[in-house]
Amino acid sequence: MSGARLTTVEFVVLVALLNAMVAMSIDTMLPAIGSIATELGATDPNSRQYIITSFFAGMTLGTLIYGPWSDSIGRKPAIFAGLVLYALGSLLCLFSTNFEMMLAGRAIQGFGAASPRIVSIAMVRDGSAGAAMARVMSFVMTVFMLVPILAPSVGQLVLFVASWRFIFAGFLGMGLIAALWLWLRQPETLPRERRSPLSVSALMSAAVEVLRHPVAMGYTLATGCIFGSFICYLGTSQQIFAVQYDQGEYFALWFGVFAIAIAIAMVLNGKLVMQYGMRSLSKWALRGNIVLSAGFLVAALAMAGHPPLWLLGIYLFGNFFCCGILFGNYNAIALEPMGRIAGMAAAISGALSSLIAIVFGSWIGQQYDGTVLPLATGFTVLGILALFVTEWAERRRA
Repeated sequence: MSGARLTTVEFVVLVALLNAMVAMSIDTMLPAIGSIATELGATDPNSRQYIITSFFAGMTLGTLIYGPWSDSIGRKPAIFAGLVLYALGSLLCLFSTNFEMMLAGRAIQGFGAASPRIVSIAMVRDGSAGAAMARVMSFVMTVFMLVPILAPSVGQLVLFVASWRFIFAGFLGMGLIAALWLWLRQPETLPRERRSPLSVSALMSAAVEVLRHPVAMGYTLATGCIFGSFICYLGTSQQIFAVQYDQGEYFALWFGVFAIAIAIAMVLNGKLVMQYGMRSLSKWALRGNIVLSAGFLVAALAMAGHPPLWLLGIYLFGNFFCCGILFGNYNAIALEPMGRIAGMAAAISGALSSLIAIVFGSWIGQQYDGTVLPLATGFTVLGILALFVTEWAERRRA
């Protein structure tokens, strides 16, 4: 079924909801992962981090598949398929009786959530271009940036009045609302005559081109490094703030403050990028990231890995401001030379950077020892690696 054409406002809200499902599925969980791990019998305190990384693992695989698949079967069927899997994963998590069942459900959730996130952007591209597309996406991103600020508070509020299982009931309801709204109101944006058959050989060819192009490859690797340090933070943040610093009741507040730093950076980047360029802004942001992380690491070492909370807060706010500038620019620079195969290249680049991030981020997170040293070391080392590969890419480009 397809309804009449949506108003711009309704379309923006629908796309924002589809985009926000990933952030909601990660950030709402953070206050609850300790309770989940304990109730489901996870023996190692660091095992709780897998509740986050298993979701990213499923999403990484889905990122590679859904974009090209939606070019072949249409946008709505691809999103529906993802939402069905997302609902199944939510049900599996909701009724989990052991930790392994929870991780399987999270991986399925992540695989399903990749579809509305990737394909909804393609829906925007189908119906608009240039300034019109930028206008729609600016509204979508405004809503999207609010989610990390508010989502942990939603999870914390649920925990105040009910079990963590109600969070998954909320995810299930969100998926069903999105599916019903899409079915009843949103027409298909990719008509049959514009669809292209799914070609594994074309996807492989795009992968080879990304891997062989120094700019695409260098900035994809750099994105993976920066994202990897962010995954390490997401995985360990509950342990650091709720356990190490005894800030359990205020965890959502701390998380929201750091999310605001990223939001400010994205807004500022949008205003400055035309004046200074993506490369110049990214270069200074990465150097700021490294200097802040190295300085904080030295301070943390001098304080046996337990610096005062105010120092940790200042460091993370500044660091995430730098990351907010890097996230959008690195993706854009990586895809800049891939114009004729932009869709497939985005799928390859996104999946590869996510894979790198999961490997690095989860390994560093597992080194958590009750101090902030693994986190500070991870940000520093991965920042230096990002600097190395971007400098290599720029020299090869020149």
